[in-house]
Amino acid sequence: MPHPHFTLLRSVCFLGLSSFALPGLSLATPGAQDAAVPSQPAPASAASKPGSSLKAEAYYHFALGHLYEDLAATYGNRNDYVNKAIDNFRLAMKEDPSASFLVEDIAELYRMSGRLRDAVEEAQGALKANPDDLNARRVLAHIYTQQIGDSQSKSVDEGMVRRAVEQYKIITEKDPKDVESLIMLGRLERVLENSVDAEAAFKKALAVEPENEDAITGLASIYSDRGDAKTASGLLEKLVQKNPSPRALVNLANNYESMKEYALAADAYKKAIELDPSRSELKQALAQDEALAGRSDDAIKTYKEMAEANPQDASPYLGMAQIYRDQKKLDLARQALDKAKELDPDNIEIQYDEVQLLQDEGKTSEAIAGLKGILSKTSRREYDAQQKQLRARMLEQLGVLYRTNQQYEEAVDAFRQIAALDPDFAARVSAQVVETYQIAKEYAKAQQESDAAVQKYPKDRTVHEVRAGLLADEEKTDEAIAELNKLLDGKNDEEVYLAMAETYQKGRRYPQMAQALDSAEKLATSKEDKTQVLFLRGAMYERQKKYDLAEKAFRQVIDSDPGNASALNYLGYMLADQNMRLPEAQDLIKKAVNLEPNNYAFLDSLGWVYFRLNRLDDAEQQLSRSVQLMSKDPTIHDHLGDVYFKQGKIKEAIAQWESSLDEWHSSAPADVEPEEVAKVQKKLDGARVRLAKEQGPDRTN
Repeated sequence: MPHPHFTLLRSVCFLGLSSFALPGLSLATPGAQDAAVPSQPAPASAASKPGSSLKAEAYYHFALGHLYEDLAATYGNRNDYVNKAIDNFRLAMKEDPSASFLVEDIAELYRMSGRLRDAVEEAQGALKANPDDLNARRVLAHIYTQQIGDSQSKSVDEGMVRRAVEQYKIITEKDPKDVESLIMLGRLERVLENSVDAEAAFKKALAVEPENEDAITGLASIYSDRGDAKTASGLLEKLVQKNPSPRALVNLANNYESMKEYALAADAYKKAIELDPSRSELKQALAQDEALAGRSDDAIKTYKEMAEANPQDASPYLGMAQIYRDQKKLDLARQALDKAKELDPDNIEIQYDEVQLLQDEGKTSEAIAGLKGILSKTSRREYDAQQKQLRARMLEQLGVLYRTNQQYEEAVDAFRQIAALDPDFAARVSAQVVETYQIAKEYAKAQQESDAAVQKYPKDRTVHEVRAGLLADEEKTDEAIAELNKLLDGKNDEEVYLAMAETYQKGRRYPQMAQALDSAEKLATSKEDKTQVLFLRGAMYERQKKYDLAEKAFRQVIDSDPGNASALNYLGYMLADQNMRLPEAQDLIKKAVNLEPNNYAFLDSLGWVYFRLNRLDDAEQQLSRSVQLMSKDPTIHDHLGDVYFKQGKIKEAIAQWESSLDEWHSSAPADVEPEEVAKVQKKLDGARVRLAKEQGPDRTN
């Protein structure tokens, strides 16, 4: 029985006659087939021609080298096979010096077996012998490129990038039609953020092959990096018209996403999936873009298809939960999220989404506990930049949750942890602390924090904006406006003018407020910006008791944005407060509450309209909930006192009116309304007299 390697070698060699062609080696040389068999000498006919036996010997070693190369690949780059392949390639080059291209195979063998130093030395040795050996340069460039690292994890070896660039530059200078090397050069220049050189490389590649997909997508990526997503998308649109490949469509979708053209992005993903249904991972991106484009039903359908295709995947249920939450369908959101938790209970993203849902459900204490648990699980000694950003965001949310839950010191502590995590966030932290103390009505602490922040961060916009708000609360209108004037820079002036308008409103200086709104309106470009200006005009007219103009403004807001909860609530409350068109007022306020079920101001409005409609039990329920959510608003206590008094609960009414007066007395000067304070005092005095009469001279409270 022949040796198995011997038999395989004969087979490989016979196939090699039709499939291999070495430069300078004539495969038609008589006796070449026989020369491929190690145990047989070359026939006389081969030896009779000058050099023919050497050519046959070179071919023999070439074929044998490839045999061992295949065996090495089959058996996990075994060193013995790798070494035998290299030895035979070297013998082939020795017999036929024109076969120097085998340096590339040798270097590749070294590289595949992890012997990178040997691979580099092999290629460098070939270049010393022949600096114009482009194959050796390609091998060297390829090795350097492989050692660059991972750009996504930002662990790039810039030195290796520059070495690879050096080789590709020489290659493309000597061979300007080497499109593959031009594309690699462009990609590497992009890694080095040399966008001009990268652009030039991709354009040279396109000059050779105008429809090369890699070159087009590479050039598009340069424009995207520069923020010119429109030009990038134009290139990719032309590409997909001629060659609608899944890859090109995905790149196009990515560019549409950067332009916030989510509907177009979703359409691109759909086409990519149609072309390659096996790319199931694209459905996640499709569903997300459908949701962002407002195609909620389509997104839900896509997520359901994903869930049916892979019942153990939690991600589609998480996606559905997020959409249902945005739609205020909290029951459906809870069902979907519970299913996601069942499938992947340790998933941090799912746990974080539950915090959001608990917050929407009004379960603030549970949301706080959940978020603290996530922060504890993800705690570590050191954080990279991305981890710091994420943790800072969660700590800020924790602070806001504490503030919503009226746990003000805990909120301040959570905010201060952000500054300890990363001092770069310190200015923003100070602004949050000032606002927290304002809401808590601890104005001395707010002032102290604001003074310190202005000294430490004199150029921070947020610090000055918050300071202006604090001055406005103290009725120091001119000083507040002076702070805001410092922020006018021609870039964010609309935002500043809106802040000025609110400052003038607190100072009851309505002509100046109107002027500030006029300035903001001239700069407003988006629908949202114009709506905000119109809403503030409505509020200004209502404060001036110009109710017809106020109603007109609020209705314009609602016509433009039917889901504007603040406008729905404001208009409904204004009608209810005037005791007019109460059914309409109720409908408006209920729409607002449906949009934001745990907004204490909206619940107060709903309770107040129920009071006007003499639905006292409903009024008590809504107002009690509102007081639980915000105990420092004097108006809510006043309203609940009215309800209790009308129900005959005199003691309870007195307690609420006393709380109302306490909150009025601790309010910022700009928030105090003397007429309202006098009304509450009058009601309280009357209730006390009535209670004294009912109890008689011998009874006490």
